[in-house]
Amino acid sequence: MAWHWKSCSFEDLSNTELYGIMQLRQDIFVVEQNCVYPDLDDKDQGADHLLGLEDQQLLGYLRSLPPGLAFPQSSLGRIVIAPPARGRQIGRELVQRGIDYNMHQWPGVDIVIGAQAHLEDFYASLGFKIHGKPYVEDGIPHVHMIYKV
Repeated sequence: MAWHWKSCSFEDLSNTELYGIMQLRQDIFVVEQNCVYPDLDDKDQGADHLLGLEDQQLLGYLRSLPPGLAFPQSSLGRIVIAPPARGRQIGRELVQRGIDYNMHQWPGVDIVIGAQAHLEDFYASLGFKIHGKPYVEDGIPHVHMIYKV
């Protein structure tokens, strides 16, 4: 199967790509995790988007946010892997690509994530460290983590 990565601004997303992103985020964050929350938060327009595609099917996604949009630092968010891609280390590659992207776009600026608490060890294995106290967001335990550059 043909696997590839694409990163682009909001304006450069095709209608089909944007629909796929919204569908994947809804399928996982709203339906699978049984969490009703406002996914459309006016940050997508200022973010860059990293898509992992296999034969044109969206299997992984994250948005990369510049300093000041969500946090004083740069950040990664809406990190999601489709069920068919799980267990293939695609999530690890996706997050590492996000880290590399942010470090290239905003050199010398730390990267913050609002991680679901059950994924703390995963993000720690990629270099993130807990930054602050655990909190509950939309009914799910989270923790802020920071990647120091």
